[in-house]
Amino acid sequence: MTGGAGYIGSHVCKALAEAGAQPVCLDTLEKGHEWAVRWGPLEIGDIGDGRFVEEVFLRHRPKVVIHLAGYIEVGESVTQPEKYMQNNAGKSRVLIGAAVRHGVQAFVFSSTCAVYGLPQTEQLAETHRLAPINPYASSKANVERALEAAAWQGLRSASLRYFNASGADAGGLIGEAHEPETHLIPLAIDAALGRRPSLVVHGSDYPTADGSCVRDYVHVTDLADAHLRAVGWLLALGGRSGRHEVFNLGSGTGYSVREVVDCVGRLTGRPVPHVFGARRPGDSPRLVGSIDKARSALGWTPARGLETQIEDALRWRRAMAV
Repeated sequence: MTGGAGYIGSHVCKALAEAGAQPVCLDTLEKGHEWAVRWGPLEIGDIGDGRFVEEVFLRHRPKVVIHLAGYIEVGESVTQPEKYMQNNAGKSRVLIGAAVRHGVQAFVFSSTCAVYGLPQTEQLAETHRLAPINPYASSKANVERALEAAAWQGLRSASLRYFNASGADAGGLIGEAHEPETHLIPLAIDAALGRRPSLVVHGSDYPTADGSCVRDYVHVTDLADAHLRAVGWLLALGGRSGRHEVFNLGSGTGYSVREVVDCVGRLTGRPVPHVFGARRPGDSPRLVGSIDKARSALGWTPARGLETQIEDALRWRRAMAV
C-alpha cells in the first residue's frame, strides 16, 4: 500500500483491515503522517529505490499492490514539471517492475480525471480522449501507459481516475491533513472557522454558469470502498493473462466552487470569507465524470453526497489542533 500514510491511502488501509486483509504501508512520510498508519506495519522508504522495494516485497510477499504514492499539486507541477515526471512516473515504473517480477495478482493505481484535459462532453467517460494540460496529469497518464505495457508481462491492473476526494472518516480517526493544504473544502472550512485568511477562489471568468470551476466531489470513504472492489474484480479474473482497465470514481454530479463555498457557509453557520484571484495554471473549467462503468463492473456506487462530505470534513477540521 504505497502512500498509505496519506489522506486517501490511510482510508484505504482502514477499509482493507476491516475487510480482513493485512495492509503494509510503504511511505516516505514526506507528505504522509505516521499517526495515520494504524492498521498494519509501516515500511519507511521510497518506491524509486529499487533495492528497498525488493526487500519489502521479499519480506511481505504481497499478492496485491495498491499504489497511491505521488505528488498531487497541479500548480506546483506547472512550475516544476521534471519533479513530477520523475517522482510520479519514473518511480512508479520501479514499483511496477517489482510487481511483475514477484507475480503480484492485482495492481490498483491512483490515477486522476485530470488525464482527460479539456472536456469534449458534459460528462467524462473512460472512452474520452486523454489530453493532459498539466504535468501532474501527464505524469499520471504516463503510469497508466506503463501498466498497459505491463499487461503484456501478465500484470492485471486497474487505474482509478479519481475526481475530487473529500470528507473524512466518520469515526474521526483520520482525515485530510496536507501541508500545505490546497484542496477547496478544507480551505473553505478553515476560512469559515477563522483559522486562515480569506479563501482565494481561483478564477471567476470560466465558461461555466457562475464563472467558477465545476468539479465532481466524492467521499474518501467511498473511494476506499472502490479500491477494495477493484482488487476483488482483478482477483476474480483468474488465469495468467494480463489486463489493464480504467474506471472513473466520482459522483456524476458537478458543483461550482461558488456552490461549494455557499454549502460550507451554510453547514458551518458562518459565511466563508473569500476573494477572487486569477485562474490557476493547468485547471480545466469543468470536470464531471460518468461512473457507469464502475457501477456495472465493480458494483460500486458512492453513498455519501456533498453535504455529508463537508459535514465529515468539518468534524475532522474542528477536532484538529490549530
